[in-house]
Amino acid sequence: MTARRLRADPVRRPRAALTAGTLLAGAGLLLGGCGHSPANTASARGGDRATPAQAPGGAAGAAGAPEATTFARLKGVPHDDAPDGATGGLVVHPAKPVPVLDKPGGRAVATLPATELGGPTWVPVVQSSGDWRRVLLPSRPNGSTGWISGAADGLLTAHTPYTVKVDLSRRRLTLLKSGKPADSWAVAVGAAKTPTPTGRTFMLATLAPAKKTPSPLVLPLGTHSATLDGFGGGPGTVALHGWPDRSVFGKAVTHGCVRVPQDALQSLSKVPLGSLVFIDA
Repeated sequence: MTARRLRADPVRRPRAALTAGTLLAGAGLLLGGCGHSPANTASARGGDRATPAQAPGGAAGAAGAPEATTFARLKGVPHDDAPDGATGGLVVHPAKPVPVLDKPGGRAVATLPATELGGPTWVPVVQSSGDWRRVLLPSRPNGSTGWISGAADGLLTAHTPYTVKVDLSRRRLTLLKSGKPADSWAVAVGAAKTPTPTGRTFMLATLAPAKKTPSPLVLPLGTHSATLDGFGGGPGTVALHGWPDRSVFGKAVTHGCVRVPQDALQSLSKVPLGSLVFIDA
């Protein structure tokens, strides 16, 4: 399905059709972050080392500003100062790259690309000021935000009624619609040495790996491991994904990702991109 110009609550989620060729490589890299063997780890973080500023082979955006992707580490972006804050569900999609500023009318610190991981970029709006929209970004450092013009040419908007809450202490994921619980599942979360990062993030993409085990779909979030620079050749992106061994649910055993039961994965795969995800300690 192609993303459309939507001003009211969409009947269907704002996703582009999943094409296997563009998504398989990303799925393998991201799912590597929650595999069985830590021997796949690219590097455990020693201090605060940088990951690549752009996706492999990618180019910087307008005026040399780095693209705000899951592969980037951005500088000069404002940090999310309301990690528990709910919104009205407004999400935006740039039909073409748009500048990301450090404040309304400020300087460009990044470029928000039209696509992320082979699919359309949808990000949540967490604050508005006149025609300016503050959005969450999928890049390091976690909690990165930036301002884009709400009047930018080709900017599409939609509303999502869904939010996802992950309670790390209870090891439980709850899907909410219009603020009310729709369903809830026991899940597996990050182990003590590789915890799932807390805070406010969002549904970034849907990936369909060629190998359906351990998961037929991988749902990357706009956040990264706080203890791993990378994993399995990827940038350490945290994701929601399935797991064939149900004995892990309710335990803290992953490298940062959230492993979910099959029925939860099916429900979560229908949640619109850009929908907020709250991860609480």
